[in-house]
Amino acid sequence: MRLRFGRPDLTGYSPLFDVPAARADSAPSVTWLGVSTLLIDDGATALMTDGFFSRPSLFDVAVRRLVPSRSRITEALAHAGVERLAAVLPVHTHFDHAMDSAVVAAQTGACVVGGESAANVARGAGLDEDRILAAQPGVEMSFGPYGVTLIESHHCPPDRFPGRITDPVVPPVKAAAYRCGEAWSTLIHHRSTDRRILIQGSAGFRSGALNGRRADVAYLGVGQLGLQQPRYIEEYWNQTVRTVGARRVVLIHWDDFFRPLSAPLRAIPFAGDDLDATMTVLTRLAGVDGVDLHLPTLWQREDPWI
Repeated sequence: MRLRFGRPDLTGYSPLFDVPAARADSAPSVTWLGVSTLLIDDGATALMTDGFFSRPSLFDVAVRRLVPSRSRITEALAHAGVERLAAVLPVHTHFDHAMDSAVVAAQTGACVVGGESAANVARGAGLDEDRILAAQPGVEMSFGPYGVTLIESHHCPPDRFPGRITDPVVPPVKAAAYRCGEAWSTLIHHRSTDRRILIQGSAGFRSGALNGRRADVAYLGVGQLGLQQPRYIEEYWNQTVRTVGARRVVLIHWDDFFRPLSAPLRAIPFAGDDLDATMTVLTRLAGVDGVDLHLPTLWQREDPWI
């Protein structure tokens, strides 16, 4: 296969950046903060997936040891208006998801919630043990008005750093130290409004894992999805969107995460993914199912339930 240079042009997808903006009284709202980092906030209690803001360069990831950038984390939390969080929920423990999770938790009073691998990332960063919460797969946890359920899933192939993290990860470390760990489908139920959301941070799935689960909205990670065969993309849609009955889908994890959030967003290069191929298949499936398909706007409080 010949290496394809360049990257998809996001301007062609500009009409899809149209998730309804949240009103002042929207509860909860969802704010996308790059990759699979989402802030779910009802004005009183907030949760965050991943909390990845350091976004080291490709050069740093390839040849240097990584350490969370506290300045970038602080700046991003301030930009998003985040002062307190109830929980930080890494969708798995690769560096572009879990590297900053414990620092975000420490700055916001949150717990890091996940499996053994997320716990060892948090321990390595010095988070107190009482701020590390082990999730039981399939068992709902309560955080104020939210019910959160983590369902075991898979990472999208190929998983470049497979396996679980069995010892604390103490930065600075190579990117390979952040092995995938437990990959989750994250289900969040805001009980007082009965709003439900599925967050699939990686474009992988475990067949049948979400059977019997329900969500109005699905945030689907599409990183590396465009490198798969169309039948895989269709099955990913089937095992997530169709299974939970979502009527609106917002695509995440398509942005080039080797660039800081202060730089204009651009898609992952063709060498690492093909967003155009993904969009061709997902646009067709959304049309067949009558599902609204969107891309999120960075930093904007949005209400995907409108």
